[in-house]
Amino acid sequence: MRKASAATVAMIMGVALYFTLFWGYDALRVLTSPTYGLEDVWRSQFVFGVGSTFHLTPTGLIKLAAFFGTLKLAVAVLCAVHLADRLRTLAGGAVNSELLEGGLILVVAISIASAGPAIWSNNAELLREQTINLLLAVVATALCLVERNASRNATQPTLDRLQGSPIAAVDTAAVVAVPRLRS
Repeated sequence: MRKASAATVAMIMGVALYFTLFWGYDALRVLTSPTYGLEDVWRSQFVFGVGSTFHLTPTGLIKLAAFFGTLKLAVAVLCAVHLADRLRTLAGGAVNSELLEGGLILVVAISIASAGPAIWSNNAELLREQTINLLLAVVATALCLVERNASRNATQPTLDRLQGSPIAAVDTAAVVAVPRLRS
């Protein structure tokens, strides 16, 4: 179980590092570009797809590209904070994985929004790229849930330990006598 726990932590940190580096780089590239990344035809296909679905003007496309760039930067920052939190726990303490899970929810939302135009335009390569991001987010979320369940089971008392102690099994303050009705 100890090896599985270490492997789970390593995989979660690997996914968080992936989103920190790659999505952070992509977000900085989009946000520092004068056209918010629309000059890169390959990476901006989903912006044009969503824009054509909602009949956006050129100004609307630029705002949408900036919005997606900001969301990617938020995901990268959340994953970086989670990595710092993991490194902090090496000195002692517990991990707070809610930040990473929030970032992964954003990854799922962005990936689904980006996969739609890829499907409509029959662009298999773009769909593959979004599917990989979606699968990484799903795997990391599942691993976070497994880790949380393992830590919860380690801290909660089991029935075997409570079996010999009637006081620990029944909360006497919660027991209230119910009046009996005589017929």
